[in-house]
Amino acid sequence: MDNKLISIFQNNECSPEMLQSMRDISYLSGVLSDLGSQNAFQTPAEILKFLRIIQLINEEALGLDDQIENSDTLYYRYRNRYSDPEPPSRRKVEQIINVLVKYNWISKQSRQLKMRDIGKRMMDALIRLANDSLAYYMHDDIGRSLFQARRDAELSEAYDDHGISGGNKIASMIRNVENAIQLMYERELEMLADRNALPQLEIIHELMQELEVKLTERFRQFQTLEDSLVLGNLMQQGTAVLAEGTNLSIGMINKYLKFTTMQQTVLLSTINPEKVREFILRMYDPPLESDIPNAHQLMSFMEQNQYKGEYADGLWVPVKFAAPISANAIRESVHYLETYEPVINPLREEEMEVEYMEEEIYIDQLSELMGESQWMLTKSMIQTDAIESYMEQVEVAPMEQVMIEATSAEWGDAINALTAIAALVGNKKLMIDQASKGVTIDQPLYEKKWEWMSRDDRNQLVRKRNSRVRSDQTETQGNGGNKEDV
Repeated sequence: MDNKLISIFQNNECSPEMLQSMRDISYLSGVLSDLGSQNAFQTPAEILKFLRIIQLINEEALGLDDQIENSDTLYYRYRNRYSDPEPPSRRKVEQIINVLVKYNWISKQSRQLKMRDIGKRMMDALIRLANDSLAYYMHDDIGRSLFQARRDAELSEAYDDHGISGGNKIASMIRNVENAIQLMYERELEMLADRNALPQLEIIHELMQELEVKLTERFRQFQTLEDSLVLGNLMQQGTAVLAEGTNLSIGMINKYLKFTTMQQTVLLSTINPEKVREFILRMYDPPLESDIPNAHQLMSFMEQNQYKGEYADGLWVPVKFAAPISANAIRESVHYLETYEPVINPLREEEMEVEYMEEEIYIDQLSELMGESQWMLTKSMIQTDAIESYMEQVEVAPMEQVMIEATSAEWGDAINALTAIAALVGNKKLMIDQASKGVTIDQPLYEKKWEWMSRDDRNQLVRKRNSRVRSDQTETQGNGGNKEDV
C-alpha cells in the first residue's frame, strides 16, 4: 500500500497505456452508439436480449459451451437457452455480430466466432453493471443506500487493496451511509406506524453493523497512504456517521419492541404523578439509542391501530381558529375559479390614412437645414447648455473666464467646456478672436488645477456671433503693467 494507486487521473496522458485504455472506452461507446441507432436499446426487453447474446458469447469463450460458428448458431442457441416469447430475429443477431466485429470485440474466423480480450473485458463490465443494478433495486430506498455503501467497501477491497484505484470509495461509502440516515430520519414515523416494519428495521441494523466492520477494515488498510490528513478527516467523519446510524437503527428497534411490550403491561389502578412527570421529561429529547419514544413517535405507534379506534386518539389542545367559511361559499368560489373567463374588448384595428406633404425649398437653403440637423445631433452628444447660457449673459469674454465661470475650475470640467466651445465654434454659434502677440487681456486670476500649454491661448476672446461688443476693450500692453503672464 506504500505505492501509488494506478489511476487514469494520475498517469501521463500521452503514455501508450493511457491511449490504449481510452481507445477501449471509445470502442465501448461505438458499440453502444451503433446499436442504439439500430433501435437495440429502445426498450428494456431489447437491452436484455443484447445482454443475453453477449452472455452466450462470453460462456463460449470461457469454455462453458460449444463453439459458435456463425450468427445462425448463436441465434438457435439463444432460442434453446431462453424462453423468450419474442426472440431476436436472425437479421438482428447478425447486425449485433457485425457491430461487435467492427469494434474488435470479437473476430470472425472461418469456422468460429472468437472473442478478443477487449470484448471479454467490456462484456464482463456490462453484465456486472446490470447485475449490480438488479441487486440495488431489490432493496427499499434506505436499503439501496446501505447496499451501495457495502458495494463501495467491496470494490475498495477488490481494487484499492491490489494497487488499482477504484475511485473515492471510502468517501462514497460514507456519503451513502449519510443518505441512508437522512432517509431513516424522514421515514422514522412511517416505519414506527407500520406493524410489519420490524424485519426491515432489523435488516437496516445488520447492514449498519456490517458497514461498521468494513469501514474499520478499510481504514486499517489505508493507514500507510501519504495523504493521511485527508484520510484522517474521512476516518473522523465515517466513525461519526456510522455511530449515528447504528444508534438510530438500534434505537428504532428498541422503541418498536418497547411499544409492543408496553401494550401487554398490566395497568395499575393508581397514577403516580412523579413517574408521569419523569416520563414526560425523558420523552422531551431522548438519545438516539433510547427505547423511550418522543411524542411524535408515540403518535406514530398509535397509527398501527392495534386496538380498535386507537389511531384516532391523541392529545387535545385548545386552538382558536378564524370564523369558518360555509360549504356553499367554498363551492361557489371553486365554481367561479373553474369557469372564470376574463372579459376582453375585441381588438379593432383602425387604419390610419397616410397624408403626404410636398414642400419645396431653394438649393441655397438646403445647407442651412442640413447644418441645423447636424447641430442637433452634436448637442445630443456634447453638453453645450452651460456655455450657451453664460454667453447669452456676457456675449464676449476671455477663453479662461468662460471655461471656469460657466462650469468650474476642475480639470475634467475644463476639458468638457473646451469641447463645448469647439462644437459651438464649429457650428457657427460662437467665434474666437485671436489675441495679438504680446498683448495681455486684463482678467481675474483663478485657482485652478490645470495650466495652458501656450500662454497666448488664455488671451483669446470668445464672442457670440452678431455681438456688438467691440474686441478692443480691456486690452493693455504686456509691458505696461505689473500683471504677470501665466
